[in-house]
Amino acid sequence: MDWVSPENVIAVLTALLGVAVTLASLVIERRIPRRKRIGYRVQLDTPVGERDDARLGLFNEQPNMADATLVLLRIENDGGVSIGREDYHGETHGLTVSFTGRTVRAAALTHTPSGTAALGRHGSEIRLPRVPLNRGQYVKLLALLTGGPVGSPVTVTGEIRDGDIHVNHSTTVDDKTPVFSRAARAVTVTLTACVVALASIIVVRDDTPPPMGCARGTLTVTGSTAFAPVVRELARQYEKDCDGASVVVDAHGSAAGIRRLAAEGARTADGSPALIALSDGRKPGGHPQLREHMVAVSLYTLVLNDDVPLENLTLDQIRRLYRGETDNWRRLGGPDLPVRLVSRDANSGTREVFQRRVLGRNEPAHSSRDCAHKDDPEARVVRCELDSTEQVLSTVAALPGALGYTELRSGTGLAGLHRIAVDGRRPALDEIGASPYPFREITYAYTWGQPPADSLTSSFLTYLSRGGGQAVISTHGHLPCSTPKGLRICGEG
Repeated sequence: MDWVSPENVIAVLTALLGVAVTLASLVIERRIPRRKRIGYRVQLDTPVGERDDARLGLFNEQPNMADATLVLLRIENDGGVSIGREDYHGETHGLTVSFTGRTVRAAALTHTPSGTAALGRHGSEIRLPRVPLNRGQYVKLLALLTGGPVGSPVTVTGEIRDGDIHVNHSTTVDDKTPVFSRAARAVTVTLTACVVALASIIVVRDDTPPPMGCARGTLTVTGSTAFAPVVRELARQYEKDCDGASVVVDAHGSAAGIRRLAAEGARTADGSPALIALSDGRKPGGHPQLREHMVAVSLYTLVLNDDVPLENLTLDQIRRLYRGETDNWRRLGGPDLPVRLVSRDANSGTREVFQRRVLGRNEPAHSSRDCAHKDDPEARVVRCELDSTEQVLSTVAALPGALGYTELRSGTGLAGLHRIAVDGRRPALDEIGASPYPFREITYAYTWGQPPADSLTSSFLTYLSRGGGQAVISTHGHLPCSTPKGLRICGEG
């Protein structure tokens, strides 16, 4: 029979199970009192005081704020019944929040109904008003503190009639057996009917929806050619897992990608275009509509044609090569071959990283179209510009005396060329953050504003920066920003 498949069998079994549960709920009904419960948890506890980098310190010019911290506390009704103002035992306030070892400097409470009394604070405590909370409803408390380290204890105390206050870790249902009232029975029967209907649709129409978290449609990823191999593999994996999704990788350089996103976003009358631009390093100034997402820490390396057997160059030697002061490899202990610099064009984010992190200045003007001979006889060195990382690698491998640069590609064969250490240090993923190796940068993803949560753009961006794409990023020799180590390094910029 054509309808017999694993998906259809599971759907029918689910429907039968739903019917069985419905019958059991109608026959066995327990009346167990439900308690009033307030749960709380710390969602954010981070330092915001003075920092060595003025960009990261919010209070560098404020006195007595060197140890300032921000705490975001979520307080919610995770019990079985609603809590009214009359359920709090306190006459003037509802709950008390204590920050052990820290002093409250400012506080704000969100999601409160109109007419709610103001906060009270004294020393290390904040007194919350008697806020009514329906089931699942919550408030958030944001507090600016000083005098204690991040991670100091945070407690919420108070008395709730016929209830309790406790620390929780996520929004959970009441841990008591639910009461099967008439409404509960109606909901159960309705859900069972929906399951049966869904099973019928699956049997009649073999239209399997995409997996959870997937989205349908077409998305274009542009920008960095250095990060393009990672995105191509991510796109293939996403399309394999998510039926109805098409992710096109069209990389022409970081700057070109940013310009394309800005242009298409400006032409979009409403919403965000289905376009993500990847950039090696932050976008240039301007384009305030572009929203930034940190993806990974990327390592880069210089590559040298195998006819020049040098394995290491100092920063000073590299800079003299790109100033044209060294035009033959014999001056650095190599063979009698002219230096040929194979560079990226002005759209390249990799070139921007190289200039900023290694040279400390711009590269010289290009002097050659074929990368082998000078078109400008007055130029001090042979230097050409190419459109992509792949072109740089193939040209350096084929051209004696050629020197270029690329991102670090793990597992990629480098026939005809080899990587060069800088000041005796080689790029190593395990040493990021501990080694002074200079040639590294953060890869950013940009969107035009905030794409809709249910869009392919948003889904793929999550997959790229925080989801299952982390393993692919690591395999290609990059450090995802969403990992514990990556969070620290990406936060440092």
